[in-house]
Amino acid sequence: APPDYIRRQTLKNAERYITPELKNFEDQVLSSQSKALAREKELYEGILNHLCARLKELQLMASAIATIDVLNNLAERAVTFKLVRPEFSNDVKLSIKAGRHPVIENVADTLFVPNDIELHHDRRLLVITGPNMGGKSTYMRQTALIVILAHIGSFVPAESAIIGSIDRIFTRVGASDDLANGRSTFMVEMTEAANILNNASENSLIIMDEIGRGTSTFDGLSLAFACASYLASHVKALTLFATHYFELTSLPQACPACVNIHFDAMEHNDNIVFLHTVNEGPANKSYGLQVAQLAGIPKNVIMEAKKKLANLESNGNREADLPATDIVFESSFNDCDKFEHPVISKLKTVDPNALTPKEAMAILYDLKKILESEE
Repeated sequence: APPDYIRRQTLKNAERYITPELKNFEDQVLSSQSKALAREKELYEGILNHLCARLKELQLMASAIATIDVLNNLAERAVTFKLVRPEFSNDVKLSIKAGRHPVIENVADTLFVPNDIELHHDRRLLVITGPNMGGKSTYMRQTALIVILAHIGSFVPAESAIIGSIDRIFTRVGASDDLANGRSTFMVEMTEAANILNNASENSLIIMDEIGRGTSTFDGLSLAFACASYLASHVKALTLFATHYFELTSLPQACPACVNIHFDAMEHNDNIVFLHTVNEGPANKSYGLQVAQLAGIPKNVIMEAKKKLANLESNGNREADLPATDIVFESSFNDCDKFEHPVISKLKTVDPNALTPKEAMAILYDLKKILESEE
């Protein structure tokens, strides 16, 4: 081997050598990655130090660019979709002429039908009835979207809009369960309704799309009626309340601030045509069988359902109207507020400082009996 070859390893049938030149090349290869990372870190830290010196100016510039971007987008959408500038009022009211849903009108294949909405102090709760797929949910959601768009500084899809003093928007829309947490669809619905009833104010906008669907007919009807009456008489928020319980259309008889509106539909040769137009007053039917037929339910099933419906109607088994005119909302809810549990009444008569141990035990047994009798 040449004299500049340095033996590195002796194998069974071979010898391995290295030269100073190869050794130098090896060192460069093995250290290049760590040197590259160190250089990259040095350059990155240098950029950060340079930027930190002008951090305030950069943040202001980023904020200005973001604002310009949003405003430019809102302006472009306003021109493209023919939106109008909303007006704001200090009163609690909502007046929209020819309102439209900003998404549906641009993705649907058919012409979107605009509708008006009027809510104010003397018209706080709208009971919305009509057929499935008639437009009730779209009507409520477009109202909420118009309010949101107005409050973020955008023009709105309508001919004109006056937006009053609205602090929050509450919604109870759709049906879903929460199986992971052990909550059924009805439990989720009631939880959302409880949040609305407990937290909404007179300045809130409430969207309630069907209440009481996941339980028995009379339980659901009673809950829907009680929720609507509480919203109208106690919360007094601007409320859109859609329902298929026609018994709720009697609410305006007891609460003048409640108003019935409905969506129209027409029947033709066992088919249904949705007009998607809002009119004053309650609807006359839900057209549930016709919608089921449109969905593809077999014809013999539809015929059997019609026979059953006719039988129920002839036997008078349809849900009875709730006597809304006999209900005084204020007094009934006030009576609930004044109700006191018997255990509390019993405890108010007890003076702990004057009791002997035996008397205290006797009172505990009495309280236990009161609770067991209620169960």
